Amino acid sequence: MQISGAWRLTGRVFLPFALGYYLSYLFRTINALIASHLSSDTRLGTADLGLLTSVYFLVFATAQIPIGILLDRFGPRRVQSVLLLLAAMGAGLFAISTSFLSLLIARAMIGLGVAAALTAGLKSIILWFPRERVALLNGYMIMLGSLGAVTATAPVEHLLAWMGWRQLFEVLAAATGATAILIYVVVPERGIVPSTARTTLSSVFGDRRFWRMAPLSATCVGSAWSLQGLWASPWLTDVEGLDRASLVGQLFMMSIVLSAGAWLFGMTVHHIKRRGIGAETILALVAVLFIAAELSLILRAPLPSILPWSVVAIVGTATVVSFAVIADYFPPELAGRANGALNVLQFGWAFLAQYATGLILEQWSANDGHRPVQAYQVAFGLNLALQSATLVWFALPWRRSIASWMSSFLFFKPADVPYAIESAGLYEDSVILLPSDDDAEW
Repeated sequence: MQISGAWRLTGRVFLPFALGYYLSYLFRTINALIASHLSSDTRLGTADLGLLTSVYFLVFATAQIPIGILLDRFGPRRVQSVLLLLAAMGAGLFAISTSFLSLLIARAMIGLGVAAALTAGLKSIILWFPRERVALLNGYMIMLGSLGAVTATAPVEHLLAWMGWRQLFEVLAAATGATAILIYVVVPERGIVPSTARTTLSSVFGDRRFWRMAPLSATCVGSAWSLQGLWASPWLTDVEGLDRASLVGQLFMMSIVLSAGAWLFGMTVHHIKRRGIGAETILALVAVLFIAAELSLILRAPLPSILPWSVVAIVGTATVVSFAVIADYFPPELAGRANGALNVLQFGWAFLAQYATGLILEQWSANDGHRPVQAYQVAFGLNLALQSATLVWFALPWRRSIASWMSSFLFFKPADVPYAIESAGLYEDSVILLPSDDDAEW
């Protein structure tokens, strides 16, 4: 790919989709900052606020499978532009809503409207850019998109000083509509070459590798989204005792770390794959780090709160790693379905974690508007237990694989080991990945 052509593709393909994902991330995380305004203006309780914020994830998750099919059939340009128009209408409705039901419907419309924001961008990267640069560009895509989380902190706080949250959503509605038009007008079409390989959804859900890594990715990434998008703010206020200015400052720092994390993951996956190391290794390390950070919060370890919360923020961008794993598992013509299938689990878990946390917190009475630390410890601890279980499920098939990899690394390197297996560190005794001769799914 020539340099001039690369810059042309960046301007006409990569950046328009990155802008759409930026708006998606902004809508996802903005409720953490305006939660107090919503509660005071509409008299929402903790459970209602949790449901209102998390319905975004529920609708988002529900839409992933049909959106994946649409992306594979019609391409990202048309699907993304149409859905963003729906998100613009949802933002406009949110701005004028006065009841919980209308706010809920508007939030659901936003969630559906931005449901293709990431997968459309990833699909466009697969269609237009060289395969060896997919992981790196995925990282850049998520890095630029996560700047929406940065915007949803200090910049939005300054905007709220001279406009209300309703006027803010009117601005977002206009910006989202303009982005939909931009994508439709600027992004070129790309024909999708049909393949003789199986391209049905069962090819994804019938793959044992998918079910080994997807639960771990879902419980970690989904929980990180749940915490970053809503519950970090109440924790920092109720448990850490931060005032409004300190809260906004810490949320801003977390969002900066979030954006940097996407770039870091993209670069890391890009380089380790060139060294023959599978992205699954990075995913496992991310999970261990996330569990340790949550445990330090639950046990009230004597650490500056920005440290564990920064880890939480970084894990929210581990989708870069997850989608790199998915890209190795499935061919390009299945990219939309495969990414959508993983997103179903990630966003579905984000909905469950965010809503369930609100329900658990409401079991404790508030004292001067603040929940006790025990409430948060129980809610966060349940999440932690489930993440630990999925980590064990992910790691168990690796026991003999790791021993085999270490043995071959230290003593010999079989010439007949396929590179795809070697790069993942999995050899012939790893029954979870290697097909048998009569396994039709492989």
